[in-house]
Amino acid sequence: MSAPYDLRIAAGGDQFPVSEERPPLSWQLPPAWSGQDGYDLQFRVDGEERALAGVASAWHLFVAWPLPPLRSRQSVEWRVRIRRGEQYSDWSSWHAFESGLLNRDWSARWISPQEDGEDARPAYVLAGSVDLRDAIAQARLYATALGVYEAFVNGTRVGTAELTPGSTSYGDTLHAQAADVTELLRGGANDLEILLSDGWYRGSVGTWRKRDCWGTATAARLQLHVRYADGTETVAVTGESWTSRRSHIVAADLMNGQTTDFTAPPGPARPVLVDAVDAPPISWSPAPPVRRVEQLAPRSVTRHGDDTWIVDFGQNASGWITLTDLGPAGTRTVIDHGEHLDPAGDLTTAHLDSQKPGEAAIPFVQRDEVVSSGRAGEVFEPRHTVHGLRYARVRRAGGDLDPYGIVLRVVHTDLRPTATFACSDDDLNRLHEAARWSFRGNAVDIPTDCPTRERLGWTGDYQIFAPTAARLFDVDGFSRKWLRSVRDDQLADGRVVNSSPDANRLKIHDDPMADAITGSAGWGDAIVLVPWVLYETYGDTAALAENWPAMRRWVEWALTTARDSRHPSRAERSAEPLPHEEFIWDGSFHWGEWLEPKRRAADGTLIDPVMSDPIAWYTADKGEVGTAYLYRSARTLAAVADVLGHAGDAARYRETADRVRQAWQTEFLDADGRTKAGTQASYVRALAFDLVPGELREKAARHLVDLIDAADGYLGTGFLSTADLLPVLADSGHADVAYSVLCRRTSPSWLGMLDRGATTIWEDWDGVSEDGAATASLNHYSKGAVVRFLHTHTLGLRQAADSAGWESFVVAPAFTKAITWAEGTFDSPQGRIAVAWRVEDGHLTISVDVPGGSEAEIRFTDGSTFHTGPGRFSRRRPL
Repeated sequence: MSAPYDLRIAAGGDQFPVSEERPPLSWQLPPAWSGQDGYDLQFRVDGEERALAGVASAWHLFVAWPLPPLRSRQSVEWRVRIRRGEQYSDWSSWHAFESGLLNRDWSARWISPQEDGEDARPAYVLAGSVDLRDAIAQARLYATALGVYEAFVNGTRVGTAELTPGSTSYGDTLHAQAADVTELLRGGANDLEILLSDGWYRGSVGTWRKRDCWGTATAARLQLHVRYADGTETVAVTGESWTSRRSHIVAADLMNGQTTDFTAPPGPARPVLVDAVDAPPISWSPAPPVRRVEQLAPRSVTRHGDDTWIVDFGQNASGWITLTDLGPAGTRTVIDHGEHLDPAGDLTTAHLDSQKPGEAAIPFVQRDEVVSSGRAGEVFEPRHTVHGLRYARVRRAGGDLDPYGIVLRVVHTDLRPTATFACSDDDLNRLHEAARWSFRGNAVDIPTDCPTRERLGWTGDYQIFAPTAARLFDVDGFSRKWLRSVRDDQLADGRVVNSSPDANRLKIHDDPMADAITGSAGWGDAIVLVPWVLYETYGDTAALAENWPAMRRWVEWALTTARDSRHPSRAERSAEPLPHEEFIWDGSFHWGEWLEPKRRAADGTLIDPVMSDPIAWYTADKGEVGTAYLYRSARTLAAVADVLGHAGDAARYRETADRVRQAWQTEFLDADGRTKAGTQASYVRALAFDLVPGELREKAARHLVDLIDAADGYLGTGFLSTADLLPVLADSGHADVAYSVLCRRTSPSWLGMLDRGATTIWEDWDGVSEDGAATASLNHYSKGAVVRFLHTHTLGLRQAADSAGWESFVVAPAFTKAITWAEGTFDSPQGRIAVAWRVEDGHLTISVDVPGGSEAEIRFTDGSTFHTGPGRFSRRRPL
């Protein structure tokens, strides 16, 4: 008899899972089981056996921790068996994890290096030691920092995580890391070191390269617990006995780059500063760590003039370049990183420069430098910076460059891939890979807009892409970690800031310009919509519960703003607000349908609607967008309240959502199903958000198709609605139009990006012009959300309405004659789903693997449907 499998806790960790006090438990049902009626649990907590028997529950995802809260550093093993009626499964295998060193039990002091105030800030070595006895049974090292750190024991680097402790809103949240260092210790003297640099905490942040956003002094904290075979323990901690010195890393900035001089003598050892910083309580991240995920060898290395080479890795990615050929002693190698070459074949980053009106441009630079000592085996690996790049320009005076000594380490959060996709159209397969790479490059501990110019956790970007990310990767812990920063940064009035962690620190700093553009529909709504994606995809009720107060505060602020503020155009229409205007959200700032395809001037140049007339853009009425999102978030909030058992809130927000919907229809929709804005985006949003009454949906969809026809078959959508364009078309009976738009090859289009060399998704539809000039970022994932359509419609696999955690799903491909087969998998919380279909000899064959805990409905084009539980399904039907 089979057993539950894939036991896991909602926690992160490097070498082993590390939890907080009450980790939720999850497991997958045996392959042949359609469900469970209950379960038994067995635990070993620090070797002490405990059991929980006869629990009556059908739920096996994010089960609340059933024992007393864990204490610091406890070792836990657990297993489960399930019951269906009178039948019991076998016991699962044991799953092991540990609780972290909880905040109250840290005795280590915060230590900071003594600094000389250099503008090019070096990385510092903080050093201590501990004397140990022989017969070491187990050792755990716990560490964190205000900055980026690496820990070393007796000269060996600890763990596999990179860029620790990660990016958080450091005023409120700081994560620590745990490592098993048993094999690195010995009886006698042991050296402990921390290599510390600015990182996100104190280094350059965002478009304008602001520094010292979270503090002016870096610091670290380390605590080593050693247990001997006789059960006694030794604890070593950072404190006054530690020293600091300058390292070979003479400059380190997470954005700008790292300079390592292997010829530089180590700085003098000085006493550390103790407890010179204010730090938040230490907690433990639910996300997997950032790691070196893979490595890429150069596709080409081309000499470009004297002493200069251009290296092409063939893929836009995030990471750093490792060099093993550093040349003779004193050789300086300079590496500039970017994502585009100019027509002459040289690296260019001009498209990533930033400029404020009336001010000089800030040149975009990602530059690493290394000076060789000439020692054998010397390797340059800049782990205190990270770059977005496809190309590198390497300069080395008077020497050669060994192409076999160059490697790109791809560095990002080590997310577990959960989906595969392939079809008969290789262009779509390439598009799928480009979107995957684009998200990977922007998943460096937080979901960023781009890995180059800004690297900010823009809420709007992730609100758009989260449903796609949740298909491609397991992003539950990754998203929950970021959402904590969104909550940390939320303003007192309920507004959600544009990007989190918020380097502007609007919650405590007065910044009128940033404040004026904070609180936008489609951006702030991430606090509602992303947790809902986590619940729908993973069954993660904990994500709903921990974000519930912040969700309410955001929606209540939006409702209050809708009631109390009016756009001037409506004030001109009537001095007193019309009754429905109480629910029109138009009187505050909205980014709106950002980055629609640009119009061209008579000379063919692109017209930027923002820069060409900033005042007109800023003051334009974006109430259609704001009110649509207000409806969607209020409706979602009602659904969240239902799940959490808040019946009163559910009824109130459901009624509020209905009134917002009616107001939107009154203000923005006519009796013929036409939107007042009359744009493709407005129709897509109206249909995707269910704002259009049932009797007008067909007309509204027809108006959308007419707009596409009038644009010669091209899309006209921007930031907020592009992800929904193709699903809306297909679901309204226009799959042929959806595929026609998808397969366009000139701008604006996805395949047009690929034809111009894109390996990731561009920020602008016209990211690279016909003459090869680049504009804006060439690695922005938001428009890559189109690949979800490949899974939900081309492959045809989507979760059933009202299902959570993939307990029920539908397979219903949306066909086009140009595609003759598709296949793919999805590792759902219930187990792996596999779908394959093929058209051959006028017949359609669909095959589906249904995991335990799921049921499926398969729909054929001839109208026949089949329902099936766990197991293998295959049918062949005429088209």
